[in-house]
Amino acid sequence: MIVQDIINHLEELTPINYAEDFDNVGLLVGDKTQDITGILVTLDTLESIVDEAISENCNLIVSFHPIIFKGLKKLTGKNYVERVVMKAIKHDIAIYSMHTALDNSIQGVNSIICNQLGLINKQILIPQQGTIKKLTTYVPKSEAQALRMHLFEAGAGSIGNYNNCSFNVEGYGTYTGNVNSNPTKGKKGEMHTEEETKITVTFAKHLQSAVLQALFKNHSYEEVAYEVTTIENTNQNIGMGMIAEFPEPMNELSFLNHLKSKMKTETIRHSLLLDKPIKKVAILGGSGSFAINAAKAAGADAFVTADLKYHDFFSAENRILLTDIGHYESEQFTKNELVAHLTKKITNFAIILSKINTNPVKYF
Repeated sequence: MIVQDIINHLEELTPINYAEDFDNVGLLVGDKTQDITGILVTLDTLESIVDEAISENCNLIVSFHPIIFKGLKKLTGKNYVERVVMKAIKHDIAIYSMHTALDNSIQGVNSIICNQLGLINKQILIPQQGTIKKLTTYVPKSEAQALRMHLFEAGAGSIGNYNNCSFNVEGYGTYTGNVNSNPTKGKKGEMHTEEETKITVTFAKHLQSAVLQALFKNHSYEEVAYEVTTIENTNQNIGMGMIAEFPEPMNELSFLNHLKSKMKTETIRHSLLLDKPIKKVAILGGSGSFAINAAKAAGADAFVTADLKYHDFFSAENRILLTDIGHYESEQFTKNELVAHLTKKITNFAIILSKINTNPVKYF
């Protein structure tokens, strides 16, 4: 296998199209056509991780966090980022990062936390905007059914729990081909009227290339009339954070103890206890202060996240229990799920879970 094969498997879990604009995801170091000897999965890529990859004969590191986040102007080894990149290049080790693409996946970081805590009825907390596209095209009526099926096979027409969704209107299309045309219906230079079906389907934005390829390959017209627009409908499967529930409510102290145990954290910073049962919980792995208002608006009794600042805790306003469990702690199980996903896809290849704890925060 080559690096691109592994990328394809990872993007089945979460296409990088859904990463946040500020992020730096995908193949950060290396050649996508390079043959793979082994895969090391980690939360962060540090020098010690590259050394581990070398010792395990792995020439691809799949890292949740990107080692290159801001632009690199020099490679002199003056800081840990440059040293990691230089060592990886020296040893022909590729580095691939998923980060906020996996944050935004319904199967990603926040779903993993929900599963760890035993939460059910999971829903996206902050749906990502502009992730649904709509295709409208016009095809001879006799060819409409076949074209619809090709579009469905390319991934169009999926809405929530339903597949093969489309809207169709029959009418008449007209056109006149010029001297350079080669019409498949009618004759050049003559106005032609064709009984047509207008087909409308929606699709996830990362499928646009495949959907258009299916359209052009299977449409009989020399010039295909079509429109692609972005719609503002809520995507149920893409976005930041999750809102979920415990099967049964628990008191605040029981909740904090449960959270501490299941997330294997040494300490939890939290807002004022409100003496209210905890049933509905908002989740956002990593730095999640921006989602406090969304958690309150969703009616969450508690919000589990990380990297809250002093003034963020005032935003609880006696309406919600805010908990900061630590950045590393909130994302630590992500690498396990990536290994599990790749192992299901690749049954005869070395996929190694890093043994190194990369958490830079220590507790006294």
